[in-house]
Amino acid sequence: MDDEPNPKAGVRVTRRRFWRRAALGAAGATLAGGAYPLLEAKWCRLTRRTIAVPRLPASFRGLSVAFLSDLHHGPYVGLDYINRAIDWTNSLRPDLVLLGGDYVSYHRRYIGPVCEAMGRLRAPLGRFAVLGNHDNWEGGGVCRAELDRAGLELITDRGVWLRRGGDRLRIAGVGDLWTESPDLALALEDAREGDAAIVVSHNPDYAEHARDPRVSLMLSGHTHGGQVVVPGVGAMVLPSRFGRKYAGGLAQAPAYPVFVGRGVGTSGPPVRFYCRPEIVLLTLV
Repeated sequence: MDDEPNPKAGVRVTRRRFWRRAALGAAGATLAGGAYPLLEAKWCRLTRRTIAVPRLPASFRGLSVAFLSDLHHGPYVGLDYINRAIDWTNSLRPDLVLLGGDYVSYHRRYIGPVCEAMGRLRAPLGRFAVLGNHDNWEGGGVCRAELDRAGLELITDRGVWLRRGGDRLRIAGVGDLWTESPDLALALEDAREGDAAIVVSHNPDYAEHARDPRVSLMLSGHTHGGQVVVPGVGAMVLPSRFGRKYAGGLAQAPAYPVFVGRGVGTSGPPVRFYCRPEIVLLTLV
């Protein structure tokens, strides 16, 4: 439709502008709380949510889904921290693991190690991933190859059917809004409106114009909850055209709900303030 928002208009935030604003927010938070923002950045929490999924088949009710996004392995987010998050996730024994992109920051040399670490994730119904803008900035081709080497299935503009008894559930993913050309129709393929489909999109803004009624739930990351949230002021950086709508947690897009994880790592300065990193465990009903 002609009046639908352009998904790329006004959202290509440059690295320089993004990091400048993040640094200003981090400096303010550090002044306010001393070393606390550095500590909070590694104070990961578990967020458990039960989410009603339209059209979810009976045999998939109670499905547990671990969702990890924005690990941002690099000079400020080390493998020891990431491995602890992965061990914690495995201890939850999820049925399914979904990975929301931005696994690396600053240099492609970090891609192989973080993909190898994520390869330790375990889930009987599979481990599926999409890429984020940072992955493509640092080396999308390398990231695709390393995810494959680690045994993680990339679902960029494609999907798979999970089956239990006579029921089926579509798990699909789309390319990153800023750095790829996401194609939801291709990802959903032969899904019908009576089916349930869970779609992973790194950037939640994509839900504002991809209004396919076959989607039951979208999972996203990217916004980090703002990462640095100053009381009385709000988030210093939110890379979204829609303000705080997709900062974190469950939001309602025009056609379906979107759950936005606040991320495991940090982007830019290695600080968080009033916005702890999180592993997400969803129970679908």
